[in-house]
Amino acid sequence: MDKPWLSRYPSDVPETINPEQYESLVEMFEQSVQKYADQPAFMNMGSVMTFRKLEERSRAFAAYLQNELKLKKGDRVALMMPNLLQYPVALFGILRAGCIAVNVNPLYTPRELEHQLNDAGATAIVIVSNFANTLEQIVENTPVKHVVLTSLGQMLPRAKGTLVDFVVKYVKGMVPKYDLPGAISMRKALHKGRRLQYVKPFMSGDDIAFLQYTGGTTGVAKGAILTHRNMIANVMQAKGAYGPVLSPGRELVVTALPLYHVFALTVNCLLFVEMGGNNLLITNPRDIPGFVKELQKYQFTAITG
Repeated sequence: MDKPWLSRYPSDVPETINPEQYESLVEMFEQSVQKYADQPAFMNMGSVMTFRKLEERSRAFAAYLQNELKLKKGDRVALMMPNLLQYPVALFGILRAGCIAVNVNPLYTPRELEHQLNDAGATAIVIVSNFANTLEQIVENTPVKHVVLTSLGQMLPRAKGTLVDFVVKYVKGMVPKYDLPGAISMRKALHKGRRLQYVKPFMSGDDIAFLQYTGGTTGVAKGAILTHRNMIANVMQAKGAYGPVLSPGRELVVTALPLYHVFALTVNCLLFVEMGGNNLLITNPRDIPGFVKELQKYQFTAITG
């Protein structure tokens, strides 16, 4: 077959990729956290999480899902939060447990959230307390049985995290009252998970990794089925295109785009994890003065938009 587009490729961009390079996203993750263990993986609000710490926390979360919540391979877990250190911990914990991640826009209305949780068949959700009131209004109409709650400051150093949460809740009034009986804090879930045994399930490229939902601008949101091989292929495509100008283990990428959207999920999160890069997570990019202050603090090497 004639491939005229190849003549447009830069000389250092490969013509083909190998989506079989890793059996699953979990294998890709495991290799990276071992190779880049003591290097920074994610930063947020001045706090740094190394690849080693990400491995430990995601392992604990996976063990919690398996042992405490009794989730099995293929169970769907919703993830409803902005860019925080908790996001990659929960995401890779979900994938390592063999579960399917269902990203949810934190700005959803109760009706939109109810539709997605039902359509995806999510039996558990990890959610930031800012949006817990939305969940409370519809949770009884969904298959959700388990709620893991976190807060904006929960994974920051204790003093700073407490201050952040106090300001967000009591000064800015950004946490509407909610009542979710049986919900557990993510901090407690990780504490329990560290004492539990994690058992890595068998995973192949054909297993589903994500149910990724469309924006729903022309109707209700629709879930796209994305396998581990789908996502690895996309990571390898991005690496083929941008790899020639990136240095493994040396990049700092600004992640202002939300990780619950598939572009930032693939290019910022998964690609830079694979390459040992450091993600600077911007929780609220609409706060332009705060965003600019963050950019001024670091000599970043990449930014997506």
